[in-house]
Amino acid sequence: MLKGKDNTEGPSRGPASGRQPVKNRLLLIEATLDTIATHGITETTVSRIIDRAGLSRGMIHLHFGGKDNLLVAAAQAFNEAYYDEMERQVSGLGDDPTEIVMGVVRADLSAALLNERSAKIWHAFRGVASANPDIARFSDTRDYRLRQTLRQVFDRIVREEGREAEQTLARDATYGTLVMMEGMWTDFLTHMSGFDRGEAERIVRRFLKGLFPSSF
Repeated sequence: MLKGKDNTEGPSRGPASGRQPVKNRLLLIEATLDTIATHGITETTVSRIIDRAGLSRGMIHLHFGGKDNLLVAAAQAFNEAYYDEMERQVSGLGDDPTEIVMGVVRADLSAALLNERSAKIWHAFRGVASANPDIARFSDTRDYRLRQTLRQVFDRIVREEGREAEQTLARDATYGTLVMMEGMWTDFLTHMSGFDRGEAERIVRRFLKGLFPSSF
């Protein structure tokens, strides 16, 4: 996720702040995500965002054209940060398709990706996705990048097990895994103190073993 800002620098209000467009955009996005995690999207007001970012109200209009566009940019940044961390964790897994699948699952359940802040932000975005297609693009259960990653690996497993005749097997494994991963995020949000990452991983593996007993 996006790192928290260094508060030792103090707020950057005033004319000089306008000369740091990249930094200011990041500050506003970060402040928006933090506010969503604390208050939810409905209560993520412009006043709360600029107070947290330490910037003037006009900066939102200057860099994003308004709050709605800032929320979409925050959803996109949140999504990209997820994939940056996912790719970092799975980059050294090698070529074993089973290990790639479980590496994706393990990364998705890791504290770096699944934590109190990220779970609240993701569920907040999901809550408004049906009414906001722009935000929905970055919070879809069937997110294209993750779906394609899993589908390609499951296609390999199907071929290696010689089960091409089972035409929906890879698709079923893909969607089943995505649904289970999403369910684990929901369970984490509602039972943070009792959530067991290792147990969650074991349950996903058991589901996959039912589909691919020779591989999992």
